[in-house]
Amino acid sequence: PDGTGAFGQAAAVTPGAPNTCGTGGGSTTPVAWPGSSSVSTADGSNVFGQDLSGLYQEGGVLWGAQNSGKLWRLVRDGSGGWKPDTAGGWSSGKTLRFPGGSGSPDGEGVTLTGSGSAGGVFVAAERNGDASGTSRLSVLKYDVGGSGSSLTAVKEWNLTSDLPPTGSNLGLEGITWIPDTALTGAGFKDASTGAAYDPARYGAHGGGVFFVGVEGTGTIHGYVLADSGSYTRVASFGSGMSGVMELQWEPQASRLWAVCDDTCDGRHRTLRIDAGGTFVTAAVHNRPAGMPNYNNEGFSLAGADECVAGSKPVYWSDDTNDGGHALRRGTVTC
Repeated sequence: PDGTGAFGQAAAVTPGAPNTCGTGGGSTTPVAWPGSSSVSTADGSNVFGQDLSGLYQEGGVLWGAQNSGKLWRLVRDGSGGWKPDTAGGWSSGKTLRFPGGSGSPDGEGVTLTGSGSAGGVFVAAERNGDASGTSRLSVLKYDVGGSGSSLTAVKEWNLTSDLPPTGSNLGLEGITWIPDTALTGAGFKDASTGAAYDPARYGAHGGGVFFVGVEGTGTIHGYVLADSGSYTRVASFGSGMSGVMELQWEPQASRLWAVCDDTCDGRHRTLRIDAGGTFVTAAVHNRPAGMPNYNNEGFSLAGADECVAGSKPVYWSDDTNDGGHALRRGTVTC
């Protein structure tokens, strides 16, 4: 590492070239959705409008990132769905800003670390809406404890120079965080060193690795984001799909979900760390048979505590707001 996150060609991705590294392993023949074939709406009519993208469930809270530079904190509506939190200034979502209070981050994905919201909420953005023709591939950290109507990022890791060029609206779409303990326990290999991943090598960094998905290439990149503001790319591998719109780590099953929208007919892939320390495809799932090919850019899974009779809820966010609904609910086997 050179202190800014760049490293040698071993982990680089050639712009425009297919990247199949990491797609081997299990069968790549699509199979039926591993849960109920039926899906129901999970929001009120025309609550969000278009552009609701990334999702992340934190117990009784569902976080949602909207492309128009807004973050939502949703709470249960009592009927299996979600509604905007009416406390703390969240009723209409909160406007996102870059550090210093400027700009309008095009928020595409959202995740939390193991510290929960007390440790910060992290948003993946692909550009500044005030300069929409230019890529700005960033991970932004927000303190969500205040009651104001806007949120100014307390830190930005701008990854643009470290990644292959992509269209300004084809950048970072998904983000998830995997704890160091899960990675070291599975023998994850650090692509920047070629050796087993050693968290102690990176100093203070929040105790895990952030994985981001790129829409335009279908590639997934793993980053150690240091508390100091520096970063190191420790992984780059293909998702096996033409685009990645969402990433979710499912700790109970030790698997990474990569999700594509209607571009890929709503396919979902699960990936696991193989004996060589790299992520490989474990399974490819079609969308639930009862769900049309919506423009789903967000996906989240409930925790193990919601597992009932072998199934637990999952949620999708429809960027197009088809039929006046942006959130839908289904199930997946625990």
